[in-house]
Amino acid sequence: MKLYSSMGPNPAVVTMFLAEKGVEIPVETVDLMGGENRQAPYMVKNPAGQLPCLELDDGSHLSEIIAICEYLDEKFPSPPLIGATPEERAQTRMWVRRVDLNICEPMAAGFRYAEGLPLFQDRMRTIPHAADDLKTLAQEKLTWLDGLLTGKTWIAGERFTLADILLFCFLQFGAQVGQPLNPDNKNLAAWIERVKARAAEKTPA
Repeated sequence: MKLYSSMGPNPAVVTMFLAEKGVEIPVETVDLMGGENRQAPYMVKNPAGQLPCLELDDGSHLSEIIAICEYLDEKFPSPPLIGATPEERAQTRMWVRRVDLNICEPMAAGFRYAEGLPLFQDRMRTIPHAADDLKTLAQEKLTWLDGLLTGKTWIAGERFTLADILLFCFLQFGAQVGQPLNPDNKNLAAWIERVKARAAEKTPA
């Protein structure tokens, strides 16, 4: 396998997922800023022109971070980051969908339509007038999630899962692009510190 990767929260999710698994695979960096991801030969690998993209052993390619992580969890089942039982997997997928649709997507779109507009306006349809509302939607859902984290160690309960990795990578991204976490969300602030400590343990010295 080989991972085509770059900067940004989506590649970070797969990178962190692999680190949690303790799995190392070759990585080829694609020049996102230079638009390499929107040109051949990369577009042959991923017609959507997005990153990351996983090249499988049979030469086929898999994109979309949730699909990539699901595949890796099946290929390398220990430790399970989706779940070890049908019930655990369903719970993780429920939380991944909630985090992705309600927080990650509006946060990313809010960036693309505002601070990231110079980079994205010629690559995709942008809606600048929607940026502020999208950022507000993401913050409202973060406050909603903060309330649900009371008494829980991780998003899905006591299991560290893909839902935690996904949200953490996007909150790290948001903090860098003018969408920091509201300090009133104290449960999420404490959760971030738990993830940081865990990530530090998984990072080679």
